[in-house]
Amino acid sequence: MRKIIHCDCDCFYASVEMRDDPNLRGRPIAVGGSSDRRGVISTCNYEARSFGVRSAMPTAQAKKLCPDLIVVPGNMKKYREVSAQIREIFLSYTDFIEPLSLDEAYLDVTDSPHCNGSATLIAQEIRARVQKDLGITISAGVAPNKFLAKIASDWQKPDGLTVIHPNAVEDFVLRLPIKKIHGVGRVTAEKMQRQGIRTCSDLRRYSQIELAQKYGKFGNRLYQLCRGIDDRKVSSDGSRKSVSVERTFRDDLINLESWQEEMIHLYGRLQERMEKLGDRYEISGAIVKVKYADFTQSTHERASKAGRISEFKQLLEQCWEKRSDPIRLLGVGIKLKDLRAELGPEQLPLPLRYRLSSNT
Repeated sequence: MRKIIHCDCDCFYASVEMRDDPNLRGRPIAVGGSSDRRGVISTCNYEARSFGVRSAMPTAQAKKLCPDLIVVPGNMKKYREVSAQIREIFLSYTDFIEPLSLDEAYLDVTDSPHCNGSATLIAQEIRARVQKDLGITISAGVAPNKFLAKIASDWQKPDGLTVIHPNAVEDFVLRLPIKKIHGVGRVTAEKMQRQGIRTCSDLRRYSQIELAQKYGKFGNRLYQLCRGIDDRKVSSDGSRKSVSVERTFRDDLINLESWQEEMIHLYGRLQERMEKLGDRYEISGAIVKVKYADFTQSTHERASKAGRISEFKQLLEQCWEKRSDPIRLLGVGIKLKDLRAELGPEQLPLPLRYRLSSNT
């Protein structure tokens, strides 16, 4: 029995903008193009959705529905950075991650040793860490397969967690409205409802052949889904691109000496994480990240074969020279090269724990 988590950030782009500008909170906002340039809404917060504003809607139409709507231009570089930070949190629990977009992913935690192997506790920790470290909320669904996990993550949005235990799958699916099934759009749902099909229980009245005759190849899929069956694996090669550790401080660090002291502690934690990766990877770069009190951040990196602490000190000094303001978060990390893909198992070198050096 698999343990699958589906994580989905709540109105991701808009949440990042509200995080970075507290004046936007509680007001209807959307991320998208300008109405005078035939712009389109990318996403919006829940205040805007209450007016009927939706993604992919022309901005001009959205402004008619909600005259007070604040439209913020998108910043994909920033959203990609936040997405990468979320992925690093995911990687703390499993290597088996299937991203669907910048703000959405499946995680297979079936064999994860964290939280005593509890997928529910892992999902709780992930949500808490994303909110604490990144200042946005994420909804999650926990279930025995991808189909149910995705439905569960949307069940109590925003900022919700829904768990479908294996022994509850049957009851849950029987009552599930057919419009909740991914792939059943508005037109198909209306067609089904005219035929008296409103729930998965209604779908089960039809044989697989009958459903295939009605809905083509999708009919075969419907036959499985209305029974809660989904054998798709989380599609991931388990390959990491980097590993990092970071800490958000209760009180901002105000000088370079305190930055460096904390960096030494983080470097020790980074070494511990590297020891767990075994001999699959080679170090290819060193990274230092700081986040300031105003939530803006700066990242410096350099090529590195050893990840020496002296290299992290130099990167930290570069951050300080660029901007010597107090910071609320500090992170250190290394970039990785997957040797298994390049060399093959029989050619792998010494484990990373023998190659991450603390020499100055």
